[in-house]
Amino acid sequence: MKILVTGFDPFGGEKINPAFEAVKLIPDCIEGAEIIKLEVPTVFKKGPQATIDAIEKYHPDYVFCIGQAGGRSQITPEFVGINYAQARIPDNDGDQPFNQPLVEGGPTAYFTQLPVYAMVEKMKENGIPASVSYTAGTYVCNAMLYCVLHALNTKYPNIKGGFMHVPYATSQTVNQPAGTPGMNLNDIARGIELSIEAIIENPTDIMAQGGTTH
Repeated sequence: MKILVTGFDPFGGEKINPAFEAVKLIPDCIEGAEIIKLEVPTVFKKGPQATIDAIEKYHPDYVFCIGQAGGRSQITPEFVGINYAQARIPDNDGDQPFNQPLVEGGPTAYFTQLPVYAMVEKMKENGIPASVSYTAGTYVCNAMLYCVLHALNTKYPNIKGGFMHVPYATSQTVNQPAGTPGMNLNDIARGIELSIEAIIENPTDIMAQGGTTH
């Protein structure tokens, strides 16, 4: 089994991105699965395309994309990607789309193909704060999730994929407002590793309590 794991490069003035910094720390083999690690640009079109190119090159069984969600206090596997781009800041190439579809004529949304509830339970059982997220935002992370799932649904039906957000690394919170959450990079990496174990162990997701009241 092969699992392609991607992480974004730094963006928004940050010197690091905990997504790929943590990906670099995970083992190269997890429960017998070969882990292929790839840093991708935080750019609306180039990031997803780099991942799709890697899918074509490596033909993995799973694609697991990781991104930074500054301000979140937990690791959050994403449930859905939407066909919509609305950028508060430019991406790393200076592109700043407003009210635009990611794929012209594409479906409104795609649901994850990963066992996100099993991933969350696995992390929580091992002391890593985690919850399922029902919005991947409207920036490059959502673009990655939607565009990769579009490619898997239309070109690579035997490959499954999804996306997970991670908090700021602790070092990134030093110059943030008081109370800004962060997480140790080793804990983020452990959360990614546990999530991969859950993906391997759960071809279909578990039944678990979730959702929100708002």
